[in-house]
Amino acid sequence: AVKKSIEADSALHIFGLMSPGGIHSHEDQIIAMIELAIRNGAPRIYLHAFLDGRDTPPRSALPSLIRAEKTLTGSNKGRVASICGRFYAMDRDNRWDRIQPAYDMLTQSKAEHQYDNVSDALAAAYQRDEDDEFVQATLVGSKDDDSATVADGDLVVFMNFRADRARELTRAFVDDDFDGFQRDAMPLLGDFVTLTEYAADIAASCAYPPQKLDNVLGQYLADQNKTQLRIAETEKYAHVTFFFNGGRETPFDNEERTLIQSPDVKTYDLQPEMSAFELTDNLVGAIRSQKYDAIICNYANGDMVGHTGDFDAAVKAVEAVDKCLAQIVAAIEDTGAELLITADHGNVEQMLDPETNQPLTSHTSGPVPLVYVGPSGRQFISEGSLPDLAPTLLSLLDMPVPEEMTGKVLLGQKQQ
Repeated sequence: AVKKSIEADSALHIFGLMSPGGIHSHEDQIIAMIELAIRNGAPRIYLHAFLDGRDTPPRSALPSLIRAEKTLTGSNKGRVASICGRFYAMDRDNRWDRIQPAYDMLTQSKAEHQYDNVSDALAAAYQRDEDDEFVQATLVGSKDDDSATVADGDLVVFMNFRADRARELTRAFVDDDFDGFQRDAMPLLGDFVTLTEYAADIAASCAYPPQKLDNVLGQYLADQNKTQLRIAETEKYAHVTFFFNGGRETPFDNEERTLIQSPDVKTYDLQPEMSAFELTDNLVGAIRSQKYDAIICNYANGDMVGHTGDFDAAVKAVEAVDKCLAQIVAAIEDTGAELLITADHGNVEQMLDPETNQPLTSHTSGPVPLVYVGPSGRQFISEGSLPDLAPTLLSLLDMPVPEEMTGKVLLGQKQQ
């Protein structure tokens, strides 16, 4: 992309979540991309910074933006051209009315807000009571300068490494049959490069194609003729399908999938139970049917409501999941099945940042529980990690663990 921008004397636009959060991107990588473009002589470099405030404190974007601004202006090769909260630029639930303001700003320099520099732009957003995540599309630069608009022949590099919240904006740029909203501008780009593969059917160049993973849990179960169900509401559906299958979109043999629609609300503090009750009805029915050897389910409430920073809503979210768990445990006990309950990170258990005294909207990294429910009386082995879950589940199914799985079984032998 950098070479093409030099050869064509075209602008290089860098998209990405400008954040140290490390969940969807990392600002160190974005700065490294800027430095690479400067070092190799890209003629014009524009950073379109998406703001976090979800995996970072709600109002913490300024140091990251200043860092990028200094890197760019010090080279006289570019500038921060726009800022926009991830709520808009990184939707993942086909809420195209959120993506469109970001797209229109990027392709038409169309935005309600414009300021000379990132400090003024962010201060104005905070004055409007917009945390980083919700900052409206804002242009940065003088009002008579539209040079940072993504135009014909320009190059785009999208620096998010996680796919789910980068797909929609990417599709708006590259899909010929895109129908999410009316695109008043459709620049014919020199190239659109994604850091990783966002989806197999997205017509974009990819800097780091996916690695092929062999014998992931879903594949191994399928190869052993086991039946499996993946079930979640929209916000976590990709987590129990695409991510759980090692970046594979297509289900394995005998893998069924159930998607429960997440509620159409702006933020989930407005409906903290989300779709947990409908999800539970479907999950309990699946358990009681006894037709599946393995069921993978994800409840979104603790994470998604935790991200809002609203303590009262978080309490309601936990209460909702607690009611659901009571029904699930009853179904497990009635059918003689076995259940593992865990999480891949914390969030809702800590709602205040003691250092900043701001609401804590980000994930936490402390240990999470692993709870076993079942008739076998197995004993736990302490100090496990996520790679241990697949071997542990296979142990519950009395199946051997393939050599590709390097984790350990966290439950002891069955009591006789």
